[in-house]
Amino acid sequence: MKVGASVIVILFVSSTITGCLGNETAKSTLETSILDDICPDGMANNTWYHFPNSTNILTVDDSELSSILIGENIPICAKGTYYGIGVSTFEPTIGITSSDNLFMTSWGNGPGGSTAIIRCSNMIEMTELEYTCENTYQGSVANSNDPYVYVDPWTDRVMKFDMHALAGMTVEWSDDEGETWGPLGLASFATGYSVQDHQTIASSPYNALLHETTWVFCVNGNWVSPLCSTSNDGGLTWGPEVPGAPANCNSGGLTGHMVGSNNGNFYRGNPSCDGEGYAIYRSTDGGLTWSEHRLPTENTGTAATWNFEEAQVYPDESDNLHAMWMGVDNMPYYSYSFDNGDSWSNPIMIAPPIGLNGTGFPAVAAGDSGRVAFAYLGDSGGNTWNGYISVMTDAFSDVPLITTVQVNNIGDPLDTEVDCGYNRCGGFGDFIDILVDQYGRPWFGLSHNIVDQGIYGTMMIGPSLRDSTIPLNPLPEGGFSTL
Repeated sequence: MKVGASVIVILFVSSTITGCLGNETAKSTLETSILDDICPDGMANNTWYHFPNSTNILTVDDSELSSILIGENIPICAKGTYYGIGVSTFEPTIGITSSDNLFMTSWGNGPGGSTAIIRCSNMIEMTELEYTCENTYQGSVANSNDPYVYVDPWTDRVMKFDMHALAGMTVEWSDDEGETWGPLGLASFATGYSVQDHQTIASSPYNALLHETTWVFCVNGNWVSPLCSTSNDGGLTWGPEVPGAPANCNSGGLTGHMVGSNNGNFYRGNPSCDGEGYAIYRSTDGGLTWSEHRLPTENTGTAATWNFEEAQVYPDESDNLHAMWMGVDNMPYYSYSFDNGDSWSNPIMIAPPIGLNGTGFPAVAAGDSGRVAFAYLGDSGGNTWNGYISVMTDAFSDVPLITTVQVNNIGDPLDTEVDCGYNRCGGFGDFIDILVDQYGRPWFGLSHNIVDQGIYGTMMIGPSLRDSTIPLNPLPEGGFSTL
């Protein structure tokens, strides 16, 4: 059940962490040593190095840091930025192909007012601020209420998934980076359910009959849990909608983004069956049946805002699970699982030590084992809503280092609407998205609501989530000039 902020207890991580992170009075010499050494030009004013529960690295004594900042858990110079796509977006889902193209949905900006699929080329790994973004969709499907794009990580198939007037979905795909779009698949029409909304779609290498990967979508079907459907032929035909939760589960139909794992499993997050916390739901049979796996939210509570259904999950390349959710204090929390969600680590709060008033719109993605990126909006004061990316390169450490960047510069907020991050807000719609490219760089799909344009937030420099020894290649600085 939801708990009041006054009864939240401080999360226990371990006695080692408590001893280290409790030393807030000891000023570290890192301010003039390690951090200066890793950033020769000085640290950006919108980058923070910290430990769980907003503990600034500069407040921890060097004698304790020497046993923490080792191996994969070391600071690397980081700075955030963003790049505009030239048109508006709504509920910006994104996709990345192995040819280094980025895809984002753009509601109503395609032919005849249809949903556009914006492909940005020469953005990933660019050395100069020169990239192109253009609509690749030239089909005939009318604009949808909720656009969605997804790229299959195993086949590079780009899937355009549209929900029409709360009545059903259409699916189209491209196997050539969006140049042409294949046959129309009718994912769901005239099903007898009154609502088809808040859709999500994913694939996995689970054995399919007629395609390399199995595809599953789930929707809010105005039912006691999400409803899910499976395709064994790459999206052309779909099976009947089946419950996305165990029998007698009353989780509600709204769900976070679904994702497939290398082991063939599918995962998604939404409220637990009894409504008293969050859970990750797992399918090991291609979306036909789902089991509930409770997240450890007893001490964090769950958000009482629009984000109440947004528990997010993502597997790393070794099939470890990384989960993220918003607590009752509207702060982001994280836990991991080594056993497909059967058990979870003690949760930690991952926001930077800057006194955020609250956060919303959680999204998570992972790279190699234990390397994970979190995306969210945060209010830095006076309803100044910014975009944040927090990364861990050793999430399984007893005291994981968290590197957080603000993707927009100070003075360039993404929105200033009251409580934007707690509600449906401009181009953010119901959700935002994050993925990690093949080089280990996180890409955060969101909207610059003040300008009404889709943007990709990222790290122009920082640690790689794919390689433990090589930092990211530097990207040119973007920001407001790219809008």
